[in-house]
Amino acid sequence: MKYSSIIFDLDGTLLDTLTDLAETGNEVLNQHNFPMHSLNAYKHFVGDGLAVLMQRITPPGTAEKVLRQCCTLFTELYSQNWRRNSCPYAGINDMLSALKSRGITLTVLSNKPHEFTRHFVDEFFPEGLFAVVYGQRTGFAKKPDPAVALQIAEECGTQPSEMIFVGDSAVDIRTGKAAGMATAGVSWGFRSVQELMENNADLIVNSPLELEKYVLSAF
Repeated sequence: MKYSSIIFDLDGTLLDTLTDLAETGNEVLNQHNFPMHSLNAYKHFVGDGLAVLMQRITPPGTAEKVLRQCCTLFTELYSQNWRRNSCPYAGINDMLSALKSRGITLTVLSNKPHEFTRHFVDEFFPEGLFAVVYGQRTGFAKKPDPAVALQIAEECGTQPSEMIFVGDSAVDIRTGKAAGMATAGVSWGFRSVQELMENNADLIVNSPLELEKYVLSAF
């Protein structure tokens, strides 16, 4: 077996969450009388955690106190909005089921706050599908730091060389590489294929089925 475990990013990889993220972000901006952004612009704003998202969408020079207020407001609004439009990408559930049935250990590592990461996984995927699920937690480094990815490997009893990190952004590819794992970039996510290639993803996949076939090809 070439790979015994997989770490998946969440937003832009397993789930299309962009509309709800963008609408919530724009509502935060609207309430602070800041300019709002297009849906497409949010593809480049998300992915590095909530604090960075607020820094990116607010005007340059926004005071730290205001940024903290924006983070709090975003969390309050997103707790109401996160299920409005978000859903798994087509083919994701079939892929996950097929991999699980062949004994592949499935896990999730996201820079989304941990509470929301758990909400999404519990809402959209069967109980027990993922062996480990981590979002951004206080006291733990976020991606692309490899520490939590390595922690997941240890919890799964898997060597990093037997794992593949799957994501849609440079952050994911850099995390996997720093952890000594193979990396796969998905073309259907928020970021461009060019970004994935520039960060030397080992593989670019254009559909969940393509990823499934690649992982299972070594059986």
